[in-house]
Amino acid sequence: MQNQELPCVLISSIEGPYGVHEDHVEDLKKHFNLITMQEFLENKIHFSQKIQAIYMWGWKPHIDQELLQSLPTLKIIVNSGAGLDHLDLSMIASFGVKLANTPQAVTNSTADMGMALLLASARRILEGNEIATSPDTKHFNVNWMGQEVTGSTLGIIGMGRIGYKIAQRAKAFEMKILYHNRNRRKVEEEQAVGAHYCAKLDELLQQSDFVMLVVSLTPQTHKFIGKRELGLMKPTASLINIGRGQLVDQDALVEALQTGIIKAAGLDVTDPEPLPRSHPLLKLKNVILTPHIGSATHQSRHLMMENMVESLLAALSGLPIPNEVHLK
Repeated sequence: MQNQELPCVLISSIEGPYGVHEDHVEDLKKHFNLITMQEFLENKIHFSQKIQAIYMWGWKPHIDQELLQSLPTLKIIVNSGAGLDHLDLSMIASFGVKLANTPQAVTNSTADMGMALLLASARRILEGNEIATSPDTKHFNVNWMGQEVTGSTLGIIGMGRIGYKIAQRAKAFEMKILYHNRNRRKVEEEQAVGAHYCAKLDELLQQSDFVMLVVSLTPQTHKFIGKRELGLMKPTASLINIGRGQLVDQDALVEALQTGIIKAAGLDVTDPEPLPRSHPLLKLKNVILTPHIGSATHQSRHLMMENMVESLLAALSGLPIPNEVHLK
């Protein structure tokens, strides 16, 4: 039963892989009438004038011109997470619709994920688990080894909120920290984590034992790491990607991993997601793949929901919007 006094908010669904998390539904229903895409499509005439906001969870519902044209009273779209590469920002702006995201909510969980992939890759955790649990294992090879993390060099590409959190964690592992960024951070921020700025990406790639991608996907960063960049890395180095799959030329990465140009990779993101089941990355032992779960903790996702609700309520009340993405 809907409360007619509450504003209507469009969501993808409540169940399924792209549905709003069931633990969040009760909190959302305190503030909004939730209209699923199926309900909207079945009764457009009834809902088109009522829906004032879109709540995007897991990049759904898909935002296109047809949807925006059918929602004349739409005021705001709130997007879970920080990345916006799945949205046409100029198109949204052309409809006079505001946009907000949740950059702070994902910072710690995504930084944790980056370090988890780094550690798992260095110490060959998945391979070790396979050996330890295999019914064919008769003994453990005393000379089966991984790579030391403590004292090694980490190159962070993208020193924004998440990149800086990764640097803080890496400092605790006594790692040497290099970073490449569009803009150099303040000297006191560098000193706090012991980071050295590399104005040239090549310098970072040549010196790092682990290279971690934390940049946003833009036309300028598409296939930012290709055959040339991988060739500059140490043959003992690992590539960790917690940004977007399209940041890396995957064909070049497969070749680099197969031929020993680099040692290993830890990837929370690929292109596409999921990869085709026949993709060569799925068959390589020196690759760890996870299903884009950088922000996937109960705490982080609950904070994302709270941030999204704050932005929705502010927009619908005509107040300044927390985490607004300025489109013009």
